[in-house]
Amino acid sequence: MVDDMSPVSGRSQHSTDESPGKSHGIPSGATAPLPASRQECVDRGWLPADSMDHDDQRHGVDFVLVSGDAYVDHPSFANAVIGRLMEARGYRVAILAQPEWRSIDAFRTFGAPRIAWLVSAGNLDSHLNHYTAHKRPRSDDQYSPGGKAGLRPDGATIVYSQRCREAYREVPIIAGGVEVSMRRLAHVDYWAEKVKRSLLLDSRCDIAVYGMGEKALVEIAERLEQGQAISAIHDVPGTAYAIGKFGRPHFVEEADWEQGVPWSDQHHCDPKDVLELPSFDQIRGEDDDSKQLFARAQHLFHREQNPESAPILVQKHSDHTVVVNRPMIALTTEELDAVFSLPYTKAPHPIYGEQQIPAYETVKFSINIMRGCFGGCTFCAITEHQGRAVSSRSEESVLREVEQLKQLKGYKGVISDLGGPTANMYRMRCTRPEIEARCRRPSCVHPTVCKLLGTDHGPVKKLMKKVRESDGVKMVHVASGVRMDLANLDQEYIDDLAAHHVGGHLKVAPEHIDEETLRLMKKPGMASYTEFEKRFEKASERAGKEQYLVPYFVSSHPGCEQDAAVRIAEFLEARHLKPQQVQDFIPTPGTPATCMWWTGIDPTRMKKVFVEKKMRNKRKQRAMLQWWKPENRLLVREMLRESGRSDLIGDHEGALVSASESSNARYSGSRTSRRKRHGRGSR
Repeated sequence: MVDDMSPVSGRSQHSTDESPGKSHGIPSGATAPLPASRQECVDRGWLPADSMDHDDQRHGVDFVLVSGDAYVDHPSFANAVIGRLMEARGYRVAILAQPEWRSIDAFRTFGAPRIAWLVSAGNLDSHLNHYTAHKRPRSDDQYSPGGKAGLRPDGATIVYSQRCREAYREVPIIAGGVEVSMRRLAHVDYWAEKVKRSLLLDSRCDIAVYGMGEKALVEIAERLEQGQAISAIHDVPGTAYAIGKFGRPHFVEEADWEQGVPWSDQHHCDPKDVLELPSFDQIRGEDDDSKQLFARAQHLFHREQNPESAPILVQKHSDHTVVVNRPMIALTTEELDAVFSLPYTKAPHPIYGEQQIPAYETVKFSINIMRGCFGGCTFCAITEHQGRAVSSRSEESVLREVEQLKQLKGYKGVISDLGGPTANMYRMRCTRPEIEARCRRPSCVHPTVCKLLGTDHGPVKKLMKKVRESDGVKMVHVASGVRMDLANLDQEYIDDLAAHHVGGHLKVAPEHIDEETLRLMKKPGMASYTEFEKRFEKASERAGKEQYLVPYFVSSHPGCEQDAAVRIAEFLEARHLKPQQVQDFIPTPGTPATCMWWTGIDPTRMKKVFVEKKMRNKRKQRAMLQWWKPENRLLVREMLRESGRSDLIGDHEGALVSASESSNARYSGSRTSRRKRHGRGSR
């Protein structure tokens, strides 16, 4: 088992001495980005200058990392983290970013990788990247140069893996990323509206690394280097693989596999450490029995996510079986620091020229201080992908990155975010490791904050103070989300936020106001929000600042009926809030909320829940969150009448929309004037 995550001592034999240098707006200590073209490999001496001899090329590049995202050499982007990590271990890694997938030509760019293909759809599921909640094509792609859409295929992991196999059939394929993580077992695909089998089977990858993946990938690579066959690497935590009807991996020819050996014997494990989930054939149907079994399978899957005690999960798919090993243990502070200390340029690869990559522009001057989330929100993939245990960086590591930010082109003293999945979970862990090792609780904060959870905000307050007092730092925003129920436990933390880290508005995510919907989301009740609202308002007054909360809400989540959507609009109107950004619930693969959407069953209690599936009704719920927009008035009136709330239609005080288009302009104007008299604006 590999437990050393630090880079290799000294400089890798395959790395380059070239440093872009501060003159180019690149942090000192950074090395040239990984090669993203054949010529760059030639320049490094990895490939011959003019040769199409694939056998010769095979000895040049160790790994080719195929990614659905543009290559940004920044630790917020998976292709950079994985590529730099493997480079630091002494491997030659080439990046094949957003290749033309309609032929195999692009997949022959670097020749056959000596060890393996590394395949990822990117930082998002490719379908989520392409389509809205209303199943309409998105007009842009945040992870592509120029924000251009269409540079990756639907089901990118499947398509890329197929092309890799066609290009060099004998080279192992290791799949990773969010797409394969959340689709590693039978799952619901919202856009196809059906249960699909494990992505491992459709992609025909040799092994999948789920979760953040660093430890698992390093171990697989080293075992391949030692001469082990990829088909024999079946015991690495954080991985999943498929076996055929005779017990062999589905991609290995029958003649090459020893038949008749029980699966548990092959893996030298106690059958008691194996949990078999309802099979794909049992749960794929749309009848009530199938959906009951689907909900049961999802419950077991989400319950068994403890890396210390989870069993091996097994799910049959007709003649094949998908095996999911227990999750990889979260990185220690030292290991996470090592990941962030790799020599990133903190910039897109030069091949993109002046084209901006929107996702990079968002995080360019931000600092990630932790990963993981113990919130367990049912609609969110972060907990299932990054893990429930929070890994936090050291103060020294964060402050070194502050110094690096100062060297970036365009830095003006403002750090756009100091946070992570949740800004104030920094260094929070269970206070009883022996209990944590066997805990199955899906959330440490729902329905109440666990009494064993360490909720001390001292470390994050200390870190915030050190960063904002660093030379050359004018402002440090906290923009990645504050867990309000935790913040309410420490008024001093809220005071620090209000006084030093908010620029007029603080975005928070109560998500909903309906208590039943919040329970299904595994989010705290509205009392938590209103308490935080009062505390923040008083803290802002003490700081002598006029500041407001900007709450973020989700429409059409399972459990939310029309009357609940109307109450959100009333809540916002009462506070004179006009949210510019709202989210219609998208059932993403692998989450408990998606299970509810498909089955109409809460998988925790196995009880029925309301689910809005009619697309027009979904649009009406979303319109209620922005009732004031002219294009939403028709849907808003329709929903108010259907829900028996015609009292909110008219030109009177408290009404959401006028009775007719002609009077709406006058009403809108009078409401604006009324807000100005209150002195609070529309925020």
